[in-house]
Amino acid sequence: MSQSWRLQAACRGLDPSIFYPSSDAEEDAEPAKAVCEQCPIRQACLEHALTRREKDGIWGGATEKERRRIIRQRRRTA
Repeated sequence: MSQSWRLQAACRGLDPSIFYPSSDAEEDAEPAKAVCEQCPIRQACLEHALTRREKDGIWGGATEKERRRIIRQRRRTA
């Protein structure tokens, strides 16, 4: 699957550490989520993380805990 969508990412060129906060606290994730909120490819990024079961970082505006919740919800409705 092509990942050319990454070229349009709002996070491109930013310090990656923003997207890997030291804790799972919501306030630590806010800077990354603010970038994701403005991103034109947010959904593609989130789907990538869900498909690959990314364990770390903020992807598509979602923390690892939030992504697990999304996966559980999708299983229930499938």
